[in-house]
Amino acid sequence: MSSIKSVLIDKETIQNMVRSLGERITGDYKGKELIMVGVLKGGFVFLADLIREIKIPVIVEFMSVSSYGSSTKSSGVVKIIKDLDVDIAGKHVLIVEDIIDTGLTLKYLKELLMARGPLSVKICSALDKPSRRKVDIAVDYKGIEIPDEFVIGYGLDYGERYRNLPDVCILDPEG
Repeated sequence: MSSIKSVLIDKETIQNMVRSLGERITGDYKGKELIMVGVLKGGFVFLADLIREIKIPVIVEFMSVSSYGSSTKSSGVVKIIKDLDVDIAGKHVLIVEDIIDTGLTLKYLKELLMARGPLSVKICSALDKPSRRKVDIAVDYKGIEIPDEFVIGYGLDYGERYRNLPDVCILDPEG
């Protein structure tokens, strides 16, 4: 595809990262009720792979939020498009996100969910871009740290395209 500058993370590296995170989450939540909240749309590919690597029962929920629109930069304004369908009070919650960039969206989301009375709210992200962070936010389960590049593939999009790429690729701004 002409919009790909280069492959940043190949699918084998992604699979190893997902397997490792799944093992950690399995151990940390053994004997606990866990609700995994996938952040749509980008997080669905990672979440689907991740739940298959977790060896305890989990409840899967989805939220849809937006802070990008069709831009390559976060606007910082978070809009809830789809909220949870279940009550999370008294449960452990793990937010599953494709990438953490500025941290603004996840900080807002974590605070929103904490206000609903869960036992805990933790964050799991496939990718982390700490060089762009604007707020202090703990990433409890961090996959792979990446440089300040706009990436596509493995659920990540540009203008709703490229989510289906099996690798994480750097977008070619000229393409």
